[in-house]
Amino acid sequence: MIDEELLNELNKQLNSELYSAYLYLSMAAYFDYKGLKGFAHWMKKQAQEEVEHAMKFYEYINDRGGRVVLEAIEKPPTDWKTVTDVFRHALEHERRVTERIHRLVDLARKHDDKPTEVFLIWFVEEQVEEEKMFSEILQLLEYAGETPQAILMLNAHLAQRK
Repeated sequence: MIDEELLNELNKQLNSELYSAYLYLSMAAYFDYKGLKGFAHWMKKQAQEEVEHAMKFYEYINDRGGRVVLEAIEKPPTDWKTVTDVFRHALEHERRVTERIHRLVDLARKHDDKPTEVFLIWFVEEQVEEEKMFSEILQLLEYAGETPQAILMLNAHLAQRK
């Protein structure tokens, strides 16, 4: 069985992953409204990935004999000034998620819970990938300076995400 403090934090992370999905779905809706279907597609895929992350926590908690507790999901922002602002917000969000995952690893170590520590290593590695993805798109947007041509080219590129 998982220590109660650690179980509570794992449940918080599960709910945080669901918020991430909700946030990226809100970003997708913003892009759909703006007619940027490639950006919207990319964010919808990201939202699906976050639900998968939440389900990993769900299954892990159950596998360890814990109880999953779902909380209300906070309303995400719905409007941004620019496409660049959306990706800046997303990168900042991913950095906060990374901090939470690192704190969970520290907590698992504090409670000498090796199975949880091993479980969380996948998320540590995943967060490197997540931050890199958002950072690369943000760099392109900042470099291009929000020109219509750059936005349309990136829109077409992001539409290819599998």
